[in-house]
Amino acid sequence: MKKKIKRIMVISLSIVILFGMTVLIFMKHPKFGRIPTGERLEKIQKSPHFVNGTFRNLNHTPQITGDKGFFGMMREYFSATNKKPINAIPSIKTDLLDLNSDENVLVWFGHSSYFIQIDGKRILVDPVFSGHSSPFSFSVKAFNGTDQYSEEDIPEIDYLVITHDHWDHLDYKTVVKLKSKVKKIITGLGTGSHFERWGFEPKLIVEMDWFEKNDFENGFVFHATPARHFSGRGFIHKKTLWVSFVLETPTTKIFIGGDGGYDTHFAEIGKKFGEFDLAILENGQYNTSWKYIHMMPEQVLQAAKDLNAKRVFPVHNSKFALANHSWNTPLKTISELNKNNEVLLVTPKIGELVKLKGSAQYFSKWWDAVD
Repeated sequence: MKKKIKRIMVISLSIVILFGMTVLIFMKHPKFGRIPTGERLEKIQKSPHFVNGTFRNLNHTPQITGDKGFFGMMREYFSATNKKPINAIPSIKTDLLDLNSDENVLVWFGHSSYFIQIDGKRILVDPVFSGHSSPFSFSVKAFNGTDQYSEEDIPEIDYLVITHDHWDHLDYKTVVKLKSKVKKIITGLGTGSHFERWGFEPKLIVEMDWFEKNDFENGFVFHATPARHFSGRGFIHKKTLWVSFVLETPTTKIFIGGDGGYDTHFAEIGKKFGEFDLAILENGQYNTSWKYIHMMPEQVLQAAKDLNAKRVFPVHNSKFALANHSWNTPLKTISELNKNNEVLLVTPKIGELVKLKGSAQYFSKWWDAVD
C-alpha cells in the first residue's frame, strides 16, 4: 500500500513538473513580449504613476468585485448563451489602399481596431487581424464575418497607436506583419519593450506617460491621458502603462479611449481639452463583476457627456466574446439608452466608411438583423 501511494505521489509530482516546464517554455515565445528593463525601466520608475513596482490607476480600482469569485465567473461565462452570433456579422470591404489622400474617414475592423485617415495622415489603432485574441489560436476566436481585413489591406501607416498590451489590443502576429508599413509607434510607458523584442527599431517607438504631450509634423499632436484599467500579457501585470489619447490634428480633435472603466478622468479631460469632434469609447465585454475596469453602456454615454463629445463611437464589441453578455447586447443597450439622441452615436458596420467631417451620417441598426 505504501509503495502504491509513493508511486502515485511520484507520478503526480512528475506531471506537475512537466506541466510547469511546458508552461515556462511556452511563455518564452516572442508573442508574450518582454517586461521593461534597463533604461526603459529607469524611466518608468520616475513616473508618479509607478508605485512599488507596478503602475497604479488614479483611483483605487479593484479588478474583481462581488462575491462570485473566479470560478463563479467562469461558470457564468461558460453557461451564458448567445455570446456568439449564429450567422455572419455583415461587413464591407473598403479598399484602403486606393483611398484618396484628401478623404477624412474612419474604418472600423471590429472590437477596438480601426483605421483613421485625417488631414493627410494615416493612423491605425490597436489592430488585431490574427482571428483570435488570446495566446492560443483556438480560443477567443473572431466571430464569423469579422475577419475580412488582413495586414495586406493596410496602407503605409504614419502612426500605429497601441493603448495597452492586452491580447485583444496588441496582437503579435498583426504588428509583426505590419512592421514594414509603420513609420511611428505611439504607446504607453513600457510597451515599447514588446516592440523591441519583435524587431522594431527603437527610434520608431514613442512611449508616453499620462499627461505627456508629443508634437509631430504637420500640426499633429498626441496627448497621453489616463485610462482606468490594467496591463499584462502573461502572469505578471501592470508593468506597462495603459493609456487613452487625445489626438489633435490641424482641423479635428479625437479622443481615443482605449480600454477601461468609468472615473473622474473623463470630466477632467473634457475640461482641459474642450469639445471633441469624436470620442471613441469602450462599450462591450463588460460585467458587474469587473465594473471598475470596463464601462457599462450607461457610463459610456456619461463619459461622452463628460468629454463634451459631438459624436461617440462605441467600440470593444461585435468581434470577440470576452464576457457573458449576448454578442449584440452592447449596441442594443446603448442605442436604447440613447433613444432620445442626446448623443450622436456612430455605429458603422465593419469596413463601412465613417466621415470625419461634414454633415451628419446615418447608420443602420445592423445588429438587429443578425441572429
